[in-house]
Amino acid sequence: KLLYHLEKEEQMPDGMCIDAEGKLWVACIDGGRVIRVDPETGKRIQTVRLPTPRITSCCFGGKDYSEMYVTSAYDGLDKSTLAREPHAGEIFKITGLGVKGIPQNFYAA
Repeated sequence: KLLYHLEKEEQMPDGMCIDAEGKLWVACIDGGRVIRVDPETGKRIQTVRLPTPRITSCCFGGKDYSEMYVTSAYDGLDKSTLAREPHAGEIFKITGLGVKGIPQNFYAA
């Protein structure tokens, strides 16, 4: 079942996570953002823009899972692109989203 059709500026989906309200957060590689999608309605309900385009993944963390950590890529970028994208390859911490994540599931080995 198609959940959400990415808009042109969102580019391609990459890493994802779920928040405590059951909403899906999607890292948009080459889109410079993380979006929050309601899986029941298929609507984007929040967008967080980041200072580099190659956003690769997202997850919640911190003491109460109220912080989002977002990774970005720099592999394969030439020197001129890296000069234009100085934050490529960095990890970002986002606070104040108004929503929390859920603890990860541990599995027995």
